[in-house]
Amino acid sequence: MAVLTVGFDLDMTLIDPRPGMRRAFEVLGRQTGLPLDGERFADNLGPPLQDEFRRYVTDEALVTSLVTEFRALYPEIVIPRTVAMPGAAESVAAVREHGGRVVVVTGKYAPNASLHLEALGIEVDHLVGELWSVAKADALREFGAQVYVGDHIGDVVGARAADAVAVTVPSGACDAVQLSEAGADVVLGDLTEFPAWLRDWALVWQGLDLRHQRRSLEQQNAP
Repeated sequence: MAVLTVGFDLDMTLIDPRPGMRRAFEVLGRQTGLPLDGERFADNLGPPLQDEFRRYVTDEALVTSLVTEFRALYPEIVIPRTVAMPGAAESVAAVREHGGRVVVVTGKYAPNASLHLEALGIEVDHLVGELWSVAKADALREFGAQVYVGDHIGDVVGARAADAVAVTVPSGACDAVQLSEAGADVVLGDLTEFPAWLRDWALVWQGLDLRHQRRSLEQQNAP
């Protein structure tokens, strides 16, 4: 029987880093003299950091420099100002209760993502960073994720490309209608609803998987 594997996005799915993100943009703006809009950035988390800095500069070398500077500021400014989303711990625990594995697939720089998980006591089996939208499907397929949970249209795209159930929460930049129209299989009210949803879904999934195994055995043993 396949091992239940659930993937989670990080920002605005498992964690809320917005206060620290705003502060980091303020500091970086003062250092560089650029009119960085921390409020806008924090309210639209999801797309790659490089895309945000391209709103202010066109020189790719400068974009790379800004990304490096932001990542250097991150541990001191963003990590201590970040909290877990309601239901995050319970959702990870729910996967464990079903004997499953937890995989975080995020667009965030992996070392900083790891610091978040450590600071908040969220234990996962695998962490993959710097993947966005359809590129997330590569990691989801690699680990055999049957479900991917996210808050952004890009997460829906990644889940569907990996043939995973796209479970969404409207806690980030995308509302429930946008997520549904993007093709989400499930739109929860928030992450606190995930454990109950997983319990019901896992019963159906396990039953289907057992029937598939029986059919395979019957075919192998057929004369």
